[in-house]
Amino acid sequence: MNTDIEDHELEASDKQEAAKKSTLVSVVVNIALTTSQVFAGIVSGSQGLVADGIHSLTDLVADFVVLFANHHSGKDADEDHHYGHQRYETAASLFLGVSLLVVGAGMLWKAGEKIINPVAVGQIQIMALYVALGSLAAKEILFRYMLLVAERVRSSMLVANAWHARSDAASSLVVSVGIVGALFGYPILDSVGALVVGLMVGKTGWKFSWDALHDLMDRAVSEEERAQIEKMIMSTDGVMGCHELRTRKMGDMILVDVHIEVDANATVRVGHDIAFAAAKKVTDTLPVLNVMTHIDPA
Repeated sequence: MNTDIEDHELEASDKQEAAKKSTLVSVVVNIALTTSQVFAGIVSGSQGLVADGIHSLTDLVADFVVLFANHHSGKDADEDHHYGHQRYETAASLFLGVSLLVVGAGMLWKAGEKIINPVAVGQIQIMALYVALGSLAAKEILFRYMLLVAERVRSSMLVANAWHARSDAASSLVVSVGIVGALFGYPILDSVGALVVGLMVGKTGWKFSWDALHDLMDRAVSEEERAQIEKMIMSTDGVMGCHELRTRKMGDMILVDVHIEVDANATVRVGHDIAFAAAKKVTDTLPVLNVMTHIDPA
């Protein structure tokens, strides 16, 4: 994700609307691809294309999970969730990461089976290749569009869903190679390609699952982001020092706890105003949800 967040600050409502729009685009594309792939696969005699169509159908599940999380993560704080509902996005990222792991494992399993126990395949019509290549192009364009939106609104959940689309593009690539191999009498190419893509998809799923799991366990932000926060606090008028600066992720937002040192002779009101100014400077500039300050005399 882009850490130069000063140039990309968006209101929460704008972020939610952008996420909804990009996900609905993905829903429409996946419905169209599922219909065309399954129909063309049956007509052309390509079992791989039929399977790829079913794979596109499973992406709809991921899209609806994203829509659900996007809707609920925008809710305000309530009696049961004092810090809001941003972690719906983290939970959705974990789900998408695990689903990529499952898809990758399934591709590896099927590819291994075909290599160990190769089976004869019937004659496949050239139409199957055209549809597979069209699906590959559509999925790649969808991936790039969704990733662009995800980086613009700084949403790890949308990044995970974009890579979910890339995994389907990889699947279409495997199907295309397999069809070409079958047309030229080398069906083993399908299995070899599936092994490579399965490893790539599994690696991506592991990364997203691991990152989301750490975020759910209150992982701190990067050293670069922490340094930005500390610099802003220290640059506030009246702040003489700070220590015990701690951070944790809340979805794509950040929670901060910090001890701020002020003049020991300052009044309670002055100390409060200094702490308020420091917190406001951070929340106005960075994606920080809340800054909890403790005033220490210096």
